[in-house]
Amino acid sequence: MSSEHVSHGDIVRFGQDRVNLPKDKADEYRAQARRLREKLEGYLDEHPDFTLKKMLLSGSLAKGTALRSLNDIDVGCYISGADAPSDIAALLEYLAERLRKAFPNFSPDQVQPQTYSVTVSFRGSGLDVDIVPILYDGDPQWYGNLVSQDDGSFLKTSIPLHLEFTRKRKSAQETHFAQVVRLVKFWSRNMKRENENFRFKSFMIEMILSQLCDQGLDFSDYPEALQHFFTYVARSNMRERIVFTDYYAAGAVGSFTEPVQIIDPVNAANNVSRLYTGAQADAIVDAALDAGDAIDAALAAPTKQETVYYWQKVFGSSFQV
Repeated sequence: MSSEHVSHGDIVRFGQDRVNLPKDKADEYRAQARRLREKLEGYLDEHPDFTLKKMLLSGSLAKGTALRSLNDIDVGCYISGADAPSDIAALLEYLAERLRKAFPNFSPDQVQPQTYSVTVSFRGSGLDVDIVPILYDGDPQWYGNLVSQDDGSFLKTSIPLHLEFTRKRKSAQETHFAQVVRLVKFWSRNMKRENENFRFKSFMIEMILSQLCDQGLDFSDYPEALQHFFTYVARSNMRERIVFTDYYAAGAVGSFTEPVQIIDPVNAANNVSRLYTGAQADAIVDAALDAGDAIDAALAAPTKQETVYYWQKVFGSSFQV
């Protein structure tokens, strides 16, 4: 196999030019989230009994794995107090009312409850911040009950521990871990554009790559790392249980009946892929087989034109060298 026509360096440049959220945009978005958090903290200093306790940036922007296509950011909002509703719709309205009190300079229409979150819209940048409520009872590791964006159920989680989990893998392979995550997420997004029924959420991609990282896979050669990812998905048939032991023992994980079992690294009772059917898992496997075959063909192709053609089967027509 050869990378004569499209090399690791070409994939690096494609990532920088087409895949990654530019640093200036990432800094701008983080600054907006930080200003939101600082305003809340200022309000809390003056109103210590206020039920909103903390805002934490979460999701791909916090992890450093955001794509260029990012148009909103995720923030977890910790809520304490016995009077907080447990009904989802009532809880979101409760959160929206308190956000409007904490940020009186925002007009009411800039703070709007959605299905499972409250959206705060910044008029200047056009950026939306999706604020997800987390019911919190004082846990020192910031465990609380998060409203799941998948189905609205309550899930025990800790945003700081999730971020720490990702930082460990990024530290193990600086630059490369996050970049390979972004490249696979870009491939998945391309698949969704081609087939609206294709599902493969980013968190599942991150967990598969985290396991490969823990197993010692070297991510520093991107064509090879991508091929290893697709080979793992195909070989495992998306039926291999994935468990991490950063925050609990493997024995703490119970029995699950779902066909795909990727267990939340901070909550042994949460299968993050619980909503995926066997047919959806098979579609991921088929797509991974096609992507792996395309990379094999690209590495064996005799001409640059043919090599680019096969890489476009992975990344779409925006891939150019």
